[in-house]
Amino acid sequence: VGVRLVPALAQEGSREVLRQLRVDWPSGSAGSALPDAILALKRALGQCPYAIACEQGLGRAVLAEDVIYKVHLKSFVEQQGLMGYDPNLDVLLVTEGKLQSLAELQQAVLQCTVRKLVALPASHFLDIVPFCHTIAFELPACALLQAGGQGSCYSIVHVVSCEEEFQQQQLDLLWRILDPGAHTALQKHLVCGPVKVTNPSSPIRADQYFQLRKRQMYEASVMKYGELAQDEAWTEVIDTLTVAAIRFEMLSTAHRSQITLDLEDSSISTKGTKSGAFVMYNCARLATLFDTYQRAVERGTYPPLPPVSELNFSCLREEGEWLLLFNYLLPFPEVLQQAAQLPAPTKGIRITANTETVCKFLIQLSMDFSSYYNRVHVLGEPFPHLFDQMFARLQLLGAVRDMFHSALATLHLPPLSQI
Repeated sequence: VGVRLVPALAQEGSREVLRQLRVDWPSGSAGSALPDAILALKRALGQCPYAIACEQGLGRAVLAEDVIYKVHLKSFVEQQGLMGYDPNLDVLLVTEGKLQSLAELQQAVLQCTVRKLVALPASHFLDIVPFCHTIAFELPACALLQAGGQGSCYSIVHVVSCEEEFQQQQLDLLWRILDPGAHTALQKHLVCGPVKVTNPSSPIRADQYFQLRKRQMYEASVMKYGELAQDEAWTEVIDTLTVAAIRFEMLSTAHRSQITLDLEDSSISTKGTKSGAFVMYNCARLATLFDTYQRAVERGTYPPLPPVSELNFSCLREEGEWLLLFNYLLPFPEVLQQAAQLPAPTKGIRITANTETVCKFLIQLSMDFSSYYNRVHVLGEPFPHLFDQMFARLQLLGAVRDMFHSALATLHLPPLSQI
C-alpha cells in the first residue's frame, strides 16, 4: 500500500506539533505544477453546466471579493443520484483557495500514476486520526490518498473533523464535477468526532495541549522516580511517554465519537490503567526482565535459553499464563488486521476504521500482564530443577514482549527499554 497525504502544511506551528507527535506529514508547496493545475480547473469551470461565473458588477457587492464562480452542487447530486451527502448542500462559492486545495489533490493522483509510490506500512493510517483529533483545535480538514497495486487502483479517503465535514463534502463534489473519473468516484469520508475540554478556562491550542501533557508526565515521573527522572537521559523517555499518552488518549476512543479531555494533573500518570504510559511501563518491565536474565547468563548464574523444541511447556500451570496465550498471543494477528482495514460502506460516502482496536488491546494486555507479573517470580533461584519452568515462562514472555513491540510499532511508538 502506498500512501500520499494531502494537503502539505505551510504553518510552522502545525508542523512542529506533528513533529512532536512523531507524525510524518508533508510540508511546503505542492510544486511548480500547481498554478497550471489551477488554471486548468478555471477553464473547466468555464465549461461546466453547473457553474456560473461571478462577474464584476452591481450584484457582486453581496459576495466576497475572492469568489470567482458559483457551482450548483445540489443539482449535480440529484442528477447523478449520489447518496450520503448532506441535504443542505446547495450552491458552492468557489474561491482561489478551494481551487488550490483541489489542485493539490489532483497533483497527488498524477504523481501516483507516473511513478511508483514509496511503500509505507498500512498502520501509517493510524497517524491520521490523532492528527485530525488533536489539530482540530486549529486546522481545517485533511485528506488521505491510498493507492494499492499497479495501475489506477485508488482509494481517496477524506479524514475530517465533524466540524469540517460539510466543507469537505463540498470539495469532494467540486472535484467530481470538474474532474470526472474513476478516482473521484471512489472518494470516501472518515469523520472524527469533536474534542472537548472539561471546564476550560480558555480555548487551548494543540501545542499548548502537548506541552501541558509533557509537563504533567515529567512531574509524575519525578514523583515516582525522584532525582533519576531529572537526568538528561530521561528527556527522550519523557518525550516518548508524552507521545504515548496523547496517542492513547486520542486513539482509545472510536474516531467517530467525542473525546473529552481532562486537563487536570490527576488525569495523567505513569501507571494509570487508561494511559499509554502504563503500556510503556509494562513494556519496559519486560525489557528489564530479559536484560537481567542475559546479564545473569553472562555471569554463569543461569544457563542460556534452550531451543523451543527442548522446552517443557507443561510447566506453565498458572491461569495467567494461559490467559496471555489464548486472549492475546493467538488473536493478535486478527487484531492487527481489524485495525488496518477500511471496510467499504454498502452505500453513502462515510467509512469507519477500528483505530481504537490496538490501543484497547494493549491496555488490557498490560493490565493482565501486570497482574501476572506481580504474582509470579520468573527468575527464581538458580536451581536446576526450577530451570524448566523458568525457560518456559521466558519463552512465553518473550513472545509477549515481541507482541508489545509489534503493536506499538503500528502506533509509531518505540518500545522503552527502561523506566
